Amino acid sequence: MWHTEPNSWLSVREFGSARTLMSRCDLRQNLQKRGCEAHHMESPRSSTKVVKSEPLSSKGSGPTQYDVIQIMPQKISLSLRPGDQTSFKVQVRQVEDYPVDLYYLMDLSLSMKDDLDTIRNLGTKLADEMRKLTSNFRLGFGSFVDKNMSPFSYTARKYQDNPCNGYKLFPSCVPSFGFRHLLSLTDKVDRFNEEVQKQMVSRNRDAPEGGFDAILQAAVCKERIGWRKEAFHLLVFATDDVPHLALDGKLGGLVQPHDGECHMNEKNEYSGSTNMDYPSLALLGEKLAANNIYLIFAVTKRLYVIYKNFTALIPGTTVEILDQDSKNIIQLIVNAYNSIRSKVELTVWDQPEDLSLSFTATCQDGQPLPGLRKCADLKIGDTVSFDVSIDARGCPAPGTQQSFTIKPVGFKDRLEVSVDYRCACGCTDQTQANSTHCSSIGQYTCGICHCDPGYLGARCECQEGEAGSMYLSACRQAEGMQICGGRGECSCNQCLCYESEFGKIYGTFCECDDFSCARHKGILCSGHGECHCGECKCHAGYIGDNCNCSTDTSSCVSDDGQICSGRGSCACGRCQCTEPGAFGDTCEKCPTCPDACGTKRECIECRLFSSGRLSDNQTCQRLCKDEIITVETLKTDDPNAVLCLYKTENECVMKFTYSEHANGMSVLTALKEPECGAAPDAMTVLLAVVGSILLVGIVLLAIWKLVITVHDRREFARFQSARSRARYEMASNPLYKQPISNDYVETDFSMYSKSYNGAAH
Repeated sequence: MWHTEPNSWLSVREFGSARTLMSRCDLRQNLQKRGCEAHHMESPRSSTKVVKSEPLSSKGSGPTQYDVIQIMPQKISLSLRPGDQTSFKVQVRQVEDYPVDLYYLMDLSLSMKDDLDTIRNLGTKLADEMRKLTSNFRLGFGSFVDKNMSPFSYTARKYQDNPCNGYKLFPSCVPSFGFRHLLSLTDKVDRFNEEVQKQMVSRNRDAPEGGFDAILQAAVCKERIGWRKEAFHLLVFATDDVPHLALDGKLGGLVQPHDGECHMNEKNEYSGSTNMDYPSLALLGEKLAANNIYLIFAVTKRLYVIYKNFTALIPGTTVEILDQDSKNIIQLIVNAYNSIRSKVELTVWDQPEDLSLSFTATCQDGQPLPGLRKCADLKIGDTVSFDVSIDARGCPAPGTQQSFTIKPVGFKDRLEVSVDYRCACGCTDQTQANSTHCSSIGQYTCGICHCDPGYLGARCECQEGEAGSMYLSACRQAEGMQICGGRGECSCNQCLCYESEFGKIYGTFCECDDFSCARHKGILCSGHGECHCGECKCHAGYIGDNCNCSTDTSSCVSDDGQICSGRGSCACGRCQCTEPGAFGDTCEKCPTCPDACGTKRECIECRLFSSGRLSDNQTCQRLCKDEIITVETLKTDDPNAVLCLYKTENECVMKFTYSEHANGMSVLTALKEPECGAAPDAMTVLLAVVGSILLVGIVLLAIWKLVITVHDRREFARFQSARSRARYEMASNPLYKQPISNDYVETDFSMYSKSYNGAAH
């Protein structure tokens, strides 16, 4: 970014070379090195003056509600010198208990019949919920269908009074209409219920509705609707189909573009419905912003992506998913209100083309965020600040004054900025006409001569056309080089540069121009810088050799407030994903990232079970927009899906898969309930333990019995072997003799045995 100290001008009469003016214009330190005294230097600087700065308010309702201030300062004045950047600070605070005006704009086409039945008592319930957020709430009601002309509606005679004629499912309905204002904003919410009770649905021919006609009329017909200047304006747009856009009216022969004005007749109906085309998105955004209206798209799930794209083109809009029968409309409105009130975004109105603005946001964490003009995740009463840097790219006609406005989206408060330009030095007030210093044929200003036509030279001492060798050497940048670089003529010891169809040639030796710089897509300095002597000097907010690289990081901020979702870096306003597997405009999609399951887990917790880190604030609906499908049994065979699981507080296991569809939507498929193991039965546990002990005992006994049996068999085998050896020895031993038996011995032994037996008896 080109932001350096501006050059100074030396206004003293005698200084430097008489043949060149460039010696007088240089940086202050360079002039001082060459002997210039500070009081002879002229260097106007850009300056900022605060004209009005009332302190920020802290409360919105009560006796001071008409004097509520949410932006500071309110008026400033800038004096700008081209190339000399200046800055100022803006503070914004969303005050507590600020009045709210809510206008409910409902699609009354036939497909919304069940929704109409649901909201018949909406007024009382909605008022009860909104009064928890503000003590000053008003509610209004309007409806729309489509242009009552072919091919958008049924126009045959038999359908004029009843477009549902012959329609078996619902044989009676009212004629089609563009927009009908039914109830101006009021604090008597019972009247809302009464008006809703009276309504009947209608029937149009094609699927798209004429809702954008109705939005524009609700925005610009301020008196009819009853918008208060000192209130927060909410416009809830409830529908179940896509809208008609600009140029669709040509199908019915409507070639006149919408003029953006209020066209309400005495019946409070849109009278221009069959005369003008549908409004464009740009016109719609302009009128909503001009009237400080926040638009809430309450649409069915299948339309979410379409209307989400609209929010990127219409500042100050948000989109919420509406149930098929509008059962969640109250919670939807409360969530949208909290989401809107949790962020602050600055917009610039009527910015002059020759001014460059850049923003640096400082949100609640106190960290400066260059390139951002928005803060999110705020609480009511929080104060945020923005540093605004401004640079003038050129000088308009003398005396020109310009102005622009900075305002937060949806706020009535604004900062008015007036701008004048400092393109002349103070020494111009001492101009001398026909000065003797200029040979009496020129005007002496700020140390130099402005010669009369036909004369030139530092003191107007030469006439045009004079030439000579004594002058030519002064017109060469170096010996042997072309005179004036071949791009000019030498006259009176100075170069007169040629004109070029490509731009301006300048410099002491015509060595510079403003067209020989790098280009991007054929545009010099990408249209975001000035070409100075072959080098692009980029405007504030841009860098690079050809100034094609924006330093604005707002397009890189993901929904969670991080730059590139923390998975990449922002280069030239686009995310360069560095995390393997990450993709998307803000690197927000990454099924294979280590933190993918953890990030999506928080959405599963808050969306399905209202638990987890996101359940206590309003960020769940804002951060978790992925489609979540609940199933009884989770399939894990999809190679493009990542299986995630985590343990809940109840020690159960929750499983889900995360995948990216070809249409860019993230899809989470989760079990309806976590998997929890059943608690074991006490008797079963006891029997299992006892059985286990018995089983172990039996096994041990069997092992012991087996060991003993093996041991006994081995011992018996050893005994049998020893016995066999003993028999062999008795039969074959040559030293063994059979004992001799004598009769007397046997007789004595017999007698002894008998006597013994007798004694025993």
